[in-house]
Amino acid sequence: MSHARTMARRCAIQALYQWQLTGQNVDEIYQQFLVERNMAKIDTEMFKELLTGITKELEKLDEKIQPHLDRDIAEVDPVERAVLRLGAYELMYKPEVPYRVVINESLEAVKTFGAEQGHRFVNGVLDKLAQEIRELEVKRNAR
Repeated sequence: MSHARTMARRCAIQALYQWQLTGQNVDEIYQQFLVERNMAKIDTEMFKELLTGITKELEKLDEKIQPHLDRDIAEVDPVERAVLRLGAYELMYKPEVPYRVVINESLEAVKTFGAEQGHRFVNGVLDKLAQEIRELEVKRNAR
């Protein structure tokens, strides 16, 4: 796990949070991050891929997440929603990233930005998603 990739995920979560609340254009948010933040230690390519990929695939991601929620995804805390979408995106579209890394990175991010017990909720949802999306990988690691 590289620090630059961890920071790319955290920037993506912050940018998604902003996008969810403002509806601002994703490219504008990306440019704003490049201008207003020190991105020297951040994998900006990964940041852009996550931000654009998640917003582009939003419907598919939400369809995967929704069955594992006890409420509508729109009612989920905005930070937790951004983290769930990022985790779901990586589980679905980044098979080279081990599912445990996806879950751990998501949990650390929600502990940093989210509500006090948010990590428990996110962990439960992403764990179920991983079993569904990465079934073989999860079974291999269970041995």
